[in-house]
Amino acid sequence: MRVMAFVLAFASAALAATPAAAQEAEALRRELEQMRRQFETAQQEYQKALQALTERLQRLEARPPAAAAQPATVQAPPPSQPTLADYARPREPFALGARRGPGQLLFDIGIVGDFTGNLTQRNVEKADRGTFAGRENRFFPREVEVNLFGRVDPYAEGHVRFEFAEEFEDGQRATQAKLAEAYLTLLTLPFGTRLTLGQVPVRFGLLSHLHREALPQPDPPQVLLRFLGEEQFRESGAELSWVLPTPFYVEALAGAFDGDNEAAFGRGSLRSPLLFGRLRTFVELGESGALHVGVSGARGETGDRLRSILAGIDLKYKHTPDGWRHPLLTLGGEALYSVRDALVADEATFAGDTRTRRRLGWYAWAEIQPWKRWAGGVRYDSTQFPVDPGREWAVEPYASFMPSEFLRFRLAYKHTERSHRDGFNVNDSSARIVDELLLQATFFLGAHVAHPF
Repeated sequence: MRVMAFVLAFASAALAATPAAAQEAEALRRELEQMRRQFETAQQEYQKALQALTERLQRLEARPPAAAAQPATVQAPPPSQPTLADYARPREPFALGARRGPGQLLFDIGIVGDFTGNLTQRNVEKADRGTFAGRENRFFPREVEVNLFGRVDPYAEGHVRFEFAEEFEDGQRATQAKLAEAYLTLLTLPFGTRLTLGQVPVRFGLLSHLHREALPQPDPPQVLLRFLGEEQFRESGAELSWVLPTPFYVEALAGAFDGDNEAAFGRGSLRSPLLFGRLRTFVELGESGALHVGVSGARGETGDRLRSILAGIDLKYKHTPDGWRHPLLTLGGEALYSVRDALVADEATFAGDTRTRRRLGWYAWAEIQPWKRWAGGVRYDSTQFPVDPGREWAVEPYASFMPSEFLRFRLAYKHTERSHRDGFNVNDSSARIVDELLLQATFFLGAHVAHPF
């Protein structure tokens, strides 16, 4: 009986506990369902608030600023044939100054430092007949330039360049400061022409007008040194340029200048001006090659009021593989022909006689750049002396290292041989054979005008 009573009591307790557990589980299920509904409601409210903020932001961005000036509208040209008055009327090709504000400069400023070192034989230094005459076996500032350039207004742009350099004159070395360039370019002339006025680099040939840091080697080719002098070919006057309306690119240049270049001209007067002309074209050869070809001519008078004529032809080729940002191969060359009247003294009568000198000179170079930072090449020069008898030739291998686009180092070895010693015997020293080691270091600060192709 006692056992039966214990079994009945245990069964009664189990039956009483079962409804209690079921009630607790049901309460938890209802609480979980309520929390799920609250989470879904909060999620829906968050999505609505996010969508409302997004739409408001889009409306604010699409709304034009209340204080913004309306852009100037450019009227389409009349359908009728334009008159001469239409061509003479100024046009505004660019919305210059529309977005300028306080603290913004109206022009760019850039500084270029170009330093050169030279090592050569003692007899060459004694004769002052190295590539950089009077600065043999020295490291010197060949050119430190300060450039100011920019748009004057919608119709013109200006460029001013000051130059500081160590030069050799009258047997003395001195650092000189001078105004190298200052010119104005009118951009909106009739028929798409441009007029440049002031002291400008004459774009004769391939390299004569380039700044020294833009040359492909540390020094200019020998024919440019002999025919045009060490200074860049720049003159005071006017130059007109016009891109011809042809299926391919052709640019025509024409100019009239004072003729101050003493090496080639020297008259320095508009009564007998230096007249200049050039044609150049640019042709793409496939997807990776490009060719530049140009012909140039100039006519003026020397300081003795004698005729001086220069003619030249130049070309440059670049091969840039697909996907490269620099050319792998560059080839270039130029030939100059000079016709100059010169006074020749008769040793017997000491009377002056006028003779015509016809001289030819040329150079060519090849450069490879398999890596972004490294390049190397070689240049060959061959030229006659413009007035004196004789000729010279030179070969110059070189290497360039560019840590960045604002810094460059070049090292070159140059061997020169001359056929005559006449004009190169100074201080009882001969400079007929010259061996030189050239070092160039160049840096750029601020803005810098892009170099041509």
